[in-house]
Amino acid sequence: MKRLQYLVIAAAVILLDLWTKSLVLARIELHEAIPIIPNFFQLVHVRNTGAAFGIGANASSDAVPILLNVGAIAVFCVVVVYALRSAVTDRVLQVGLHLILGGAIGNLIDRFRFGWVVDFLDVYATWGGREHHWPAFNVADSAICIGIALLFFDMRKKPEEASTEAAEAA
Repeated sequence: MKRLQYLVIAAAVILLDLWTKSLVLARIELHEAIPIIPNFFQLVHVRNTGAAFGIGANASSDAVPILLNVGAIAVFCVVVVYALRSAVTDRVLQVGLHLILGGAIGNLIDRFRFGWVVDFLDVYATWGGREHHWPAFNVADSAICIGIALLFFDMRKKPEEASTEAAEAA
């Protein structure tokens, strides 16, 4: 029951991701851009056949989608096992793992449904007379990145806790 709060986080990421993607599919034409903050942020509708942030999207091999699905399923399994083996009281670690889990499932659902992932958040800047775009992403990608950041934060604080405990024991 103590893990339920973390499962709610993963479920919320999945539901928010599916909802926002369904809005994009229903309301924004493919490759259409809707400016939100001029010269900084817009909503777009793109199909990402690659990995996060479009990595490998232009690969012509039929093996790429299979490898991406297998990779996502492997991440899912590793995260679930690690979450179950980690202390339920380690909140930062558990939140990070469940954000990654929810994001991985959200994108995996798209891959199984469509063969690609709906991306729609486009951050960019204009300088030198040209637009420079970060690759489009979605809620699932955001959750995965935040989850990874929390894991790094958790790893960095653990050596400090261990040294504090050792000093107190001495």
